[in-house]
Amino acid sequence: MSNSKPALSSSLGRKLIMSLTGIFLCTFLVVHLIGNMQLFKDDAGYAFNNYAYFMTHFTPIKVVSYLLYASIIIHAIYALVLSLKNKAARPIGYEKYDGQSNSKWNSRNMGILGTIILVFLVTHLQNFWWKYHNDQVPYIEYRTDLATGATAAREIQAADFNDFQTTIENNVEIVKARDLYKQVDFAFQNIGLVILYVIAMAALAFHLIHGFKSAFQTLGLSHKKYVPIIEFLGVWVFGVIIPVLFALMPLYFYFVK
Repeated sequence: MSNSKPALSSSLGRKLIMSLTGIFLCTFLVVHLIGNMQLFKDDAGYAFNNYAYFMTHFTPIKVVSYLLYASIIIHAIYALVLSLKNKAARPIGYEKYDGQSNSKWNSRNMGILGTIILVFLVTHLQNFWWKYHNDQVPYIEYRTDLATGATAAREIQAADFNDFQTTIENNVEIVKARDLYKQVDFAFQNIGLVILYVIAMAALAFHLIHGFKSAFQTLGLSHKKYVPIIEFLGVWVFGVIIPVLFALMPLYFYFVK
């Protein structure tokens, strides 16, 4: 019997899984950001509530969502395993760091950054995903005059329809939906939650600045021809633009709405 480690349980195997799940999660971040940008529309949540319904009821998206949850769990577990093994292999620890190493602060603290992000994810899912799927958000009705395009909105009870309904009466489009937008507005009136989101997005920025580039290096895709593009995407797109836009959402609801 061979004494060699199974490929996926070796150090390189774990890093490959971390890289693949990390890149998949980065892809999800882009899609999630595009959808959540609907929160900035001044339409009483019409666009965002339509997006929320689509993301939770369109079958291909639902399948991808299960892959997403699995990727988060696998990424977190493998990150923990790698951190523990790295710590065991380096008994002195980083407290003896003398400033001469080439490693950057974020690369030396990926475990801490990842923990902050994990706490954020649990809080985020509890406030929005859990409440949306367990009928703990209010309902809203939009009435749009098809002749003028004017839309009026009012809160309603859910007893007379199921999840999402669109009808047309007397040239008026009537849309009834779960009002996740109002739940977002309500949640972000909590200054503690707003602060957590901003801190988590700062942690995400540092995490991605290191992790994005490292993922491509691990996968052997760090050819010098593509390194400038990878570094630009890692630093400016995933390390700055995406976290900043996500952080602006709770700030917008707390200070502007």
